[in-house]
Amino acid sequence: MFYEGEYLVDSRDVDQWYNCRPSGLLGILQEAAVSAACALHASREEMLNKYNLFWMMARLWYRLDRPLKWGERVTVRTWHRGGKGVSTYRDFDLLVNGKPVGEAVSLWVVADEQTHRLGRMSGIEEFQGTDGGELCKKKMLSHLRMPGNMALADRRAMHYSDTDVNGHVNNVRYADFICDALHMERLGPERFVSSLQVGYLAECQAGETLELYTGEQDGLWYVHGTDSGGKSRFDGAVTLAQIPLDGTAAIK
Repeated sequence: MFYEGEYLVDSRDVDQWYNCRPSGLLGILQEAAVSAACALHASREEMLNKYNLFWMMARLWYRLDRPLKWGERVTVRTWHRGGKGVSTYRDFDLLVNGKPVGEAVSLWVVADEQTHRLGRMSGIEEFQGTDGGELCKKKMLSHLRMPGNMALADRRAMHYSDTDVNGHVNNVRYADFICDALHMERLGPERFVSSLQVGYLAECQAGETLELYTGEQDGLWYVHGTDSGGKSRFDGAVTLAQIPLDGTAAIK
């Protein structure tokens, strides 16, 4: 089974070239995932009340054929891959006017509200027999290996405006950290982020400061975030694509 919803790319989501920022797309994916969980009666409140567990995203990847534009309505179709072990995958297809424009995959875990120990997905009855079946994608999200030539690009303080209902920095904000560390404003209107993967390695909270390191290898741009003591907090990898005159995207 799957959930389907339509989401508007509005003025809060776009950059100076009217393209949806990566954080805007992550926000759309997050809202679709929340709605899908609610449809399964596995919302945050229901999970806490029934299992004393809450959802945490571990990794996320997306791919776009072209940038999403201000004012477009994006149809998101999403499903999960089943409830085994300590994690579950959630897949996404993205369409505009019925035509595919991209896809995404996310990896989720559940953690105990008090101890933050990981729970077993097999104990969540709402995820048994409700997966996407033949729709399920094959892509797996492995840990990113950072290149050896990374350099300090920025230091980023985290504040109240970065946090979510769990009191941690919201998942979508890491996409902004990645784009800012890579100085996306210098790219101009001809290029966009055609793919992004982010791994959430440790929780971040308001009052902390991240050190952001960047590097390039084999056509991928990498960003690694640590705290002031050197502990890894997140990592990310970005592919940039050039938009030819015909409007299609060519990776560069």
